[in-house]
Amino acid sequence: MIETILIATDGSEAAHAAERFGVALAARLRARVNGLSVIEERAVRGFRADGLGVEPPQLGPLESFLEARAQAACRRLSELARGHGVEITADVIRGIADDAIVDRGKQADLIVIGRDGEHARARTELIGSTVDGVLRKTGRPALVVPMGAELHGPLLLAFDGSPGSKIAARIAVDLATRLSDTIHVFVDSKDKGRSQARFDEVRRLLANPNVPVRESASTLGRPDAKIVDAAREAGAGLIVMGAFGRSRIHEYFLGSNSAAVARTSPIAVLLAR
Repeated sequence: MIETILIATDGSEAAHAAERFGVALAARLRARVNGLSVIEERAVRGFRADGLGVEPPQLGPLESFLEARAQAACRRLSELARGHGVEITADVIRGIADDAIVDRGKQADLIVIGRDGEHARARTELIGSTVDGVLRKTGRPALVVPMGAELHGPLLLAFDGSPGSKIAARIAVDLATRLSDTIHVFVDSKDKGRSQARFDEVRRLLANPNVPVRESASTLGRPDAKIVDAAREAGAGLIVMGAFGRSRIHEYFLGSNSAAVARTSPIAVLLAR
């Protein structure tokens, strides 16, 4: 059950989207929020290098700016949370952003982070480096929020029978019950018999008379694209899926359907662990 939510923010526009989504979710779940803004050590570390004998710039003004921006980001998040009646504590710390978020996330039930970060306009289809680091390292469920995402409509559960998707099913039931939403279950399989077996399995996992469930399946096309399309067709406000599929080692090194969905979806994606 999600009782404590960590919302990480760097003050950017993309982070603001995560702040709004995370606070809205916390308000509806009556969960507590821990806010975190990290003063990124890598932002100033390079300026200290003097291997070429070049005098580094004065770092005091830069460090003061980073401190002030982090504090302002926490104030913005705190004001937003209190405006929604959500209990919050917000901290500014120094360190490597993804490591700091992962470490602080151990105290939370869910980590919420903006997908694109402060360099969103300069990137291509790759997610931000901090987000990638968090998703690779954390052992907690993580909610990746793209700009423009809103918490409304049903949940889309992408189920492939993996251990991660079974955890996702349990999280989806808890969220749907507390949010009074419907769960749309999407199963991707090239074999109709296997699809039916997975639907039978997920029905047992979702057994709750108070949660309406809709089912859909597909046998053609890329799984990640079909998951996003199914979420769009359902009008979903959240995709819930396992962080790793049936071959975790393969996907860790080569990318996975979950990573592809998190990278491209216009809808927020909760990756369950």
